[in-house]
Amino acid sequence: MNAERFNAYRIMWVLVLYDLPTETKANMKDANRFRKALIDDGFTLFQFSMYVRHCPSRENAEVHIKRVKFMLPKAGKVAIMSITDKQFGDIEIFFARNKEEPPPTFQQLELF
Repeated sequence: MNAERFNAYRIMWVLVLYDLPTETKANMKDANRFRKALIDDGFTLFQFSMYVRHCPSRENAEVHIKRVKFMLPKAGKVAIMSITDKQFGDIEIFFARNKEEPPPTFQQLELF
């Protein structure tokens, strides 16, 4: 097994941040459809209007970024960012002045 495969600088996190209009029923439907599509693609809620997904490689992250671009709603603002596992691990998270640990990283199994 290649040690490079589990390198914290090779493993990626994809972050999707969005601000979508919800004034009309059509806008609300689009926003809900986008949110559900993110969840179906393996993204998890990090905080309100921000979803994250762990990807074992940069190539895998690019696949998920393309999927997000394909499901973009007609209106609103969406930002897609990818960072390394090392950078994500350095995030300091606080909830009401209490420090929390970042979400756990996932172990990628190889069956060959």
